[in-house]
Amino acid sequence: MTETAGLDRLDRAVLNAFQGGFPVVESPFEPAAAALRDRGVDVTAEELLERVRELDEEGVLTRFGALIDAQEIGGAATLVAMHAPEERFEAVAEQVNAHREVAHNYEREHPHLNMWFVVSVADPDAVKRVLADIEAETGQETYNLPKREEFRVEAKFLLDGPVPEGGVDLSGLGPDVEPVDRETLTPEERDLVVAIQDGLPVTPTPYADVADELGADPAWVRRTIKRFDAEGKVRRVGVVPNHYALGYTENGMTVWDVPDGLVEEVGPAVASLDFVTHCYRRPRHEGVWPYNFFAMTHGRSEAESDQRIREVKSTMDEYWDVGADDWDTLFSTRILKKTGIRMAERADANTE
Repeated sequence: MTETAGLDRLDRAVLNAFQGGFPVVESPFEPAAAALRDRGVDVTAEELLERVRELDEEGVLTRFGALIDAQEIGGAATLVAMHAPEERFEAVAEQVNAHREVAHNYEREHPHLNMWFVVSVADPDAVKRVLADIEAETGQETYNLPKREEFRVEAKFLLDGPVPEGGVDLSGLGPDVEPVDRETLTPEERDLVVAIQDGLPVTPTPYADVADELGADPAWVRRTIKRFDAEGKVRRVGVVPNHYALGYTENGMTVWDVPDGLVEEVGPAVASLDFVTHCYRRPRHEGVWPYNFFAMTHGRSEAESDQRIREVKSTMDEYWDVGADDWDTLFSTRILKKTGIRMAERADANTE
């Protein structure tokens, strides 16, 4: 399934409602279905379960479960830009992608920095080594753009249909938990992270099934996932859509040279725009990269994408006089690699 036209009313209700806030209880599809019925969508727990399973199998979802914040688990990840000469582009991409530490790599529209990739490592000190190796192999300089400040990471993609505002938040259901003041993981927590990193089983009792796989107490699994949510190790629990399958094919990375003294004001303002999925402060590179602020937008058409970018600029204009050279938009033209973060290695390195 590649177009939203193939999604019926229940599909759209599920996707709008549960991109976060799914209950962490023994039988979570019961209260989830009840929440949809309260909003005029007539569905049983069994029907909801089957529909989530179908969406998962058809590729409309990338997974169902907990979206883990890798940064909070351990290790480090950084965004890197580089120039790949046109006549050697494919060869350079192959050299970069051969590094197992490179998790994502995109070709983007820019007159110079046309290759953008993410390096994920268990040991933060390893970033310099990986980039030095890539420079030696490709003969091209890399520009490290680590996240200095995060204003928003909320990649939710809503559709026309029931529950258009999204956000049916049932995360309050389940055990009462208190965050733990501990950065490292226990061996049991490490095993749980690895078990759920690619999603929960789409079954009537997903948390119990994970517990069975681990030989753990189901109540402990629910309590720990809920605590991870409270601590930020888990960003949210719910359905994680494949935004391309929902028609969000226009991926625009807007970049801005925001006056340093205004970033703390501008960041929250731009992050409040519901179509901005990622919003960060990153370093400049003098003479090559003048931008210190990134805001990612997604649209279902070129016109929608352009409109959303104009709204970001309009917000920026409220804070300073944005000149033509103060910003740019880099559209991705090709996915060169997308393997995901190696969570197990990062969790291993941060386990007591």
